[in-house]
Amino acid sequence: MIRKIGIAGNERKAINPEDQNEYTFSYTPKEFVEGVTNAGGLPIILPLGKPEQAKAYIELIDVLLLAGGQDVDPSLYNQEPHEKLGELFKERDAFELALIKEAVRQKKPIAGVCRGMQLLNIAFGGTMIQDLSLEPTLTLAHVQSPVPLSETTHDITIEPNSYLAEFLPKTVAVNSYHHQAISQIAPDFKVTARATDGAVEAIEGVIEDSCILGVQWHPEQGFKTSPTDQQFFTYLVETFK
Repeated sequence: MIRKIGIAGNERKAINPEDQNEYTFSYTPKEFVEGVTNAGGLPIILPLGKPEQAKAYIELIDVLLLAGGQDVDPSLYNQEPHEKLGELFKERDAFELALIKEAVRQKKPIAGVCRGMQLLNIAFGGTMIQDLSLEPTLTLAHVQSPVPLSETTHDITIEPNSYLAEFLPKTVAVNSYHHQAISQIAPDFKVTARATDGAVEAIEGVIEDSCILGVQWHPEQGFKTSPTDQQFFTYLVETFK
């Protein structure tokens, strides 16, 4: 039976140049849809909703996939906002935290990409470095612009006996587009990949009866040129359960 991958959506506003009215759109990057479809799964975009709707949404899907986007509200990990903190979307934080909680309750697997990984860490008690400039040991160009995200820019090393080790080699090149990083890992998680400068590149949960995986890079932007990135989606569709 085809597996349904629920991709938590984002929102953005835009002005229509014809009537000058402002419209709000629910969306996810098309590449998430393509990656899941290429792997034989059925992508379902979950529009931003109310936390009380989380139960019904999770019942519809087999795997929850959390995408990238805005910074997570630092009050959720007991920090004041730093001046280099980026855009926040507190309603999205609240909804996705409810999705995470409900997915764990229903024993549905969860995967997070970039912000998604960071939110998973925060949801279970971890903390963040609000801007990479605050940690001088993180010396790689983790925001690789203007290099396109379809290209890889640095290596990561993957720990054995991890989800990632089931489908990736010990060392693999990834793309990179993040100005924050995990600081303290959540108690119910372990780090399963790091960049050469020590930045956390992947985490997974060690909670009984749950499958939780987070990656810091963007496989949805790299899968067209990097077979290892397509393997991320294939793993979610075929194996992650």
